[in-house]
Amino acid sequence: MSSITLGDVSVLRTVEYEGTTRPPEEMFGDIPGEVWNAHRPWLAPDFWDLRTGLLRSCVQTWVLRSAGRTILIDTGVGDAKERPAMPAFHQLHTGYLARLAAAGVRPEDVDVVVNTHLHADHVGWNTRLVDGEWVPTFPNAQYLFPRADYDFWNPAHHHTRRMEAANRNVFEDSVEPVVRAGLATLWEDSYVIDENLTLAPAPGHTPGSCVVLLSSGQDRAVFVGDLLHNPVQVVEPDCNSCFCEDPVGARDSRRRVLGEAADAGRIVFPAHLRGERPGMRVERSGSRFAIRSWASLAATA
Repeated sequence: MSSITLGDVSVLRTVEYEGTTRPPEEMFGDIPGEVWNAHRPWLAPDFWDLRTGLLRSCVQTWVLRSAGRTILIDTGVGDAKERPAMPAFHQLHTGYLARLAAAGVRPEDVDVVVNTHLHADHVGWNTRLVDGEWVPTFPNAQYLFPRADYDFWNPAHHHTRRMEAANRNVFEDSVEPVVRAGLATLWEDSYVIDENLTLAPAPGHTPGSCVVLLSSGQDRAVFVGDLLHNPVQVVEPDCNSCFCEDPVGARDSRRRVLGEAADAGRIVFPAHLRGERPGMRVERSGSRFAIRSWASLAATA
């Protein structure tokens, strides 16, 4: 299992699945066709399948070992979940736990689960089906939920939600069972996980979207969840995905986090970048940003 070491923290990933998703113009309606064509040489083939015309993506979990603990960032789609409005996520059976085991992680070994936000493809393995009941997959873990997202997706609160249909059943099968089991911590403002890792808000994609800041020794990184779905959003930072609840807030958070990453030399790890280039070092380029270099999990920083 390839990994990268940042200060005193080891980072690897477990991929639940990968494949093609949507056409660029459907996923990112803010970007005109000529801009996509200009970026074609470096987006293909890792992030754009020119044969089908579809973008390429993956669903994965970041596995961090820090301060003697095992920490998961986002838990994918999950098995046997009812996702009628999202066929790609409906009733999957992916072998995810076997892949975690191959990385040396048993469910009972996990100490902390971070959900960067509460969308279906970031919380699914929070729970698994046992004798017809959804129970926490990681029985010894502290699950960290952004309070703003917990309140927003709670069906009792009747919010207007852009992704209402796509996120149907998610709160009931992947969030509330964790709360009932007494394993959830609802945090706001910021949250210190340990001396190396801190949660910070980055709202817009959802009200509670957050990032995980890593600072250890001389190394810096940020796990940005869905702040970026595709690396084109680095060079086109005002471009939102079709999934953002608050487009203005998402743009503001993206620009702020990318600016801070450029200034502090943080490696940016989005949730859905596939292949051998899952991380980026970015720099300012006028009013935009550029990818200075790629970070491979096969390397040691």
